[in-house]
Amino acid sequence: MDHHHHDQNSETATSEPAAIEHRAYARVGLLGNPSDVYYGRTISFSLGNFWASVRLHPSDDLVIQPHPTHDLVVFRSLPHLVNRLDNEGYYGGVRLLMAICKVFFDYCKEKEIYLDSRNFTLSYDTNIPRQTGLSGSSAIVCAALSCLLDFYKVRHLIKVDVRPGIVLGAEKQLGIIAGLQDRVAQVYGGLVYMEFDKEHMDTLGHGIYTPLDVCLLPPLYLIYAENPSDSGKVHSTVRQRWLNGDEFIISSMKEVADIAQEGRKALLEKDYTKLAALMNSNFDLRRRMFGDDALGALNIEMVEVARRVGAASKFTGSGGAVVVCCPDGPSQVKLLEDACLSAGFKFEPIKVIPSLLNEVDLQTLSK
Repeated sequence: MDHHHHDQNSETATSEPAAIEHRAYARVGLLGNPSDVYYGRTISFSLGNFWASVRLHPSDDLVIQPHPTHDLVVFRSLPHLVNRLDNEGYYGGVRLLMAICKVFFDYCKEKEIYLDSRNFTLSYDTNIPRQTGLSGSSAIVCAALSCLLDFYKVRHLIKVDVRPGIVLGAEKQLGIIAGLQDRVAQVYGGLVYMEFDKEHMDTLGHGIYTPLDVCLLPPLYLIYAENPSDSGKVHSTVRQRWLNGDEFIISSMKEVADIAQEGRKALLEKDYTKLAALMNSNFDLRRRMFGDDALGALNIEMVEVARRVGAASKFTGSGGAVVVCCPDGPSQVKLLEDACLSAGFKFEPIKVIPSLLNEVDLQTLSK
C-alpha cells in the first residue's frame, strides 16, 4: 500500500505539464474526386498506413521546431542543396505549423473565442510519402490544429464541420490549392460521404458530411511510386473550362458526383462488383476530362497495372497513388502484387482508421 502511494507521489512531483500529441492520417479519395471542388459529392476514408504526428508542450517562448530531415537547413555542399531541392522542392512542415497557428488565432479572434497567453513548442513528424496524392501537408496541419484545440481547451467551441475549412485556410496562406474533401477525411477519420451542393457551400461555407461504418468497405489495396517525378507536369485547363461553362466538363463533373452517390448505395448494400465498376468509371471520366498529358504516364501506368489483372483502380487524389479493389479475391491480389513488383511500384494492403471523433467533438455536431 505504502509503496503504491509513493509511486503516485513521485509521478505528480514533476509538475511539468503533459505534452499533447495528435495524429492525422493520410486519406484516400474513394469515389467522386475531383468533384468536391465543383459542388459535387465524394466518399473518402482515413488511411492507417501513413500519418503525421504533431506534439505540443508548454514552453516559455513560442517555438516551431524544424524537422531534422524535412526542414534541412545544413548541407554538405552546393550540389547537395540543389539535389535536395530538385527531389523535395521547397518543402517543409515549419511553414505549415506557422500557418495553422496564425489561422487558428485569427479564427478565434473573429469568433471572440478567448485564448489565454501561455506559450508552447510545436514539433512534427510524418511518414506520408511525398507527392503521392495522399494529403501529406494537410495531415500535418490537421494534427497541429487538434493540439491547439486541446492546449487552449476550446475543442467544444469550434465545431467539427468548420475545422476542415480552418485547415484549408492555413494551406491557402501558403498558396496550396485544394478542396475540402481531404481535410474532412482527416478531421473526421473513418469513412465519410460528403455533399458539396452549391447552396450549402454558399450559406454554411462547408458541405454536409455523413460518416459511414468502415466495416462497409471491402479489402482495398494501395499502389504508389517511390519517386513520383512524373506527377502530371502539364497544367490542367479543366477548371477554366468549367468556369467558362464548357458543357462536356460540366456534365462529366456531374457524372463523377453521381458516382459517389451510387457508391454510397453500393457500400450500404455491400455490392462490391458495383463498387469496382464505379471506381473504374470514376477514373475513366477523369481521364477524358483532364487528358493523358495532365495525368502523367507513370500515374496512368499505376492504374493500368491493376486493370490488366482485372482489378478496379483509380487515383486516391490527383495522382501519385492508386486505390485498388480486387473483386476476384486473394488470387487476383497475388497477381497484382507480382505485377507491381515487376513494374517497380510499391504495393500494400490498405488499413482503414475508424472515426477519430471523441465525445466533445460529437457534441459540437449536434448543436
